[in-house]
Parts: sequence; C-alpha cells; structure tokens
Amino acid sequence: MSHLRDKVALITGAGQGVGQGIALALASEGVKIAVTGRTLAKLETTCALIRERGGIAVALEANVKEATDLSRIVEMTVAELGGLDILVNNAQEVPLGPLDKVSDEAFTAGFESGPLAALRLMKLVRPHMVNAGGGVIFNLVSSAGIRWDMAGYGAYGSVKQAIRPLTRAAASEWGGDNIRVLSIAPHAASPGLKYWIEKNPDEAKAFFKTIPLGRVGECEEDIGRAVVGLCSPDMAYLTGATIPLDGGQANFD
Repeated sequence: MSHLRDKVALITGAGQGVGQGIALALASEGVKIAVTGRTLAKLETTCALIRERGGIAVALEANVKEATDLSRIVEMTVAELGGLDILVNNAQEVPLGPLDKVSDEAFTAGFESGPLAALRLMKLVRPHMVNAGGGVIFNLVSSAGIRWDMAGYGAYGSVKQAIRPLTRAAASEWGGDNIRVLSIAPHAASPGLKYWIEKNPDEAKAFFKTIPLGRVGECEEDIGRAVVGLCSPDMAYLTGATIPLDGGQANFD
C-alpha cells in the first residue's frame, strides 16, 4: 500500500477503541496521523504505539463539540504534518436508554458530537483535500439506527442515522473534487462495546448469535485494515455508501 505513504490523516476519538485501531492500521502503511480526543494521556498512548512502529503521529487535545477546537486541530494538522488527505469522524457521545429517560442535554450532546461535528470537520478539511487533488472522508455510523427493536436505542440511532445523509450529500457535492465520502458501521471490541456487554449480558449473548461470522471485530485488524483497503486506488469508484463492518449482521438495504 505504498500509495498511502506520507499521506496525512486526522482521526477523532483516537485515544482508544476503533479510532485507535484505525490510526494504527493507517500508520502501518506510512500515513502520518493526527490523533484527537479529550484526554491527552490516551492520545499520547496512541502516538507512542505508532512511533514504536516507526510512524509519525501528533496528539491534538480537543472537544469535537467546540467549533473553535475543530478549526484549531485542522490548522495544526496541516501545519505540523504538511497537509490533510484522510478524515475519520469517529468521536461520539452516546445517548442511550428509553426515550423518557434520555435527557435533552444528552440528546443534544449526541448531535453536537456526532453529525454537527462531522459536518463542521468535513467543511474544514475540504479546501485542503481540494488542494491535494482529493481525499477520503470516513463517517462512523451504527446499525443501531436500523434495529428491528429500537427500544432503548431511539436516541442513539437517531444521532447516527443523521450522519448518513451528510455522507451522501458530501459524496454527491464533492465528487468533482475527487473527494470520496463513506459511512462505516463497525462492530468492534472497543471499550464501549465491552462496557455494554458487561451491563447487558443476556442481550449481548443474543446479539452475538445474529453475527454470521460468529465474532466481534478487532479494532485494528478488522476495522482499521478495512479502512486502509477503502483508501486504496482500487476503491476509487466507491463513494456515498454505508459499509457495515460487522461480520454480516446488519442490512442497510
């Protein structure tokens, strides 16, 4: 994958879990990584793992709900790493629970950290991708928005589903700039999923039975490597799609 060497990626929520897995996979192909999140210590851990492999990474502490933070991290990524070719909108505050238990504050935080942050960052990175001759944007979504039983997942599903039309619109509007935009819906052994399994053991057991491949994905090996593949020139005609990285469980048709 030498085509990725010296490209630059900005990844939100990269201090752990799926964001970290994507960062490590891209870095292994020579991509220079800007890792962002609210907890600097976690970001430094990701950077240390990347540097151990001979990669280049910078830690940029930021809250994706703050517009000024988003402008700053884009500017710093370009200044410190020399450009911006790949954006991964991964960070998300999750409003879970029955509808009458989800507060306005939690619901609003879900939208501010999810679709609003994704939209803001997409608009911020676009000029840099245009200058570079193109780029790839990944927006992380979830099959929670298409569950047959939405009980307990209405707020979260709404937040994640709102991102998918943004992906489609950006793919349509920016295709002429050679900017591809994709939604990916992963199941991975992230801290968030592990916490959910601990809190909902019976539901988790039933959940696993619905995964045709019989397992939850690994953050780097399954999700991160898939992102590497999707950045390939071999995928240059793919844009605007929602790609389930979930072992065959979800049906987005």
